[in-house]
Amino acid sequence: MLRVVLVYPEIPPNTGNIARTCAATQTELHLVEPLGFEISDRYLKRAGLDYWPYVTLHTHPSWPDFQECQMRQGGRCVSFSTSGTHSYLEFQFQENDWLIFGSESSGLPRDILQTSAAVLRIPMPQPQVRSLNLSVSAAVGLFEARRQLTLKL
Repeated sequence: MLRVVLVYPEIPPNTGNIARTCAATQTELHLVEPLGFEISDRYLKRAGLDYWPYVTLHTHPSWPDFQECQMRQGGRCVSFSTSGTHSYLEFQFQENDWLIFGSESSGLPRDILQTSAAVLRIPMPQPQVRSLNLSVSAAVGLFEARRQLTLKL
């Protein structure tokens, strides 16, 4: 089963939108603290609408705590970054991958990128655009992984 991981997310509506996507696809959502908001934040809840009961949500107090969970469950950490070395379109996803996304303002820390099985980028033809919105990036990555895995079944 694929999982989406947000490391140090800062903007409640982005996390709410990602939670909604995870609810629709029955994908676990993991949040790594510190968060830039409270889980009870009204903007977070509003963006997720009434889908929160359908989100399998896990929070981890730190990156090392998340790593313990990931190692227990197995699977690869596949990170997304503007500095990624491979296009997400050329990567072969596996069913037990953890799709890792960083904070809106700074992305993923270098140590997380260095320990990832792969660091992927979403190609953008316009060089003046630094990155996509976090919720868009998460949806693009998740749906490509799902597309590939559905074709294999």
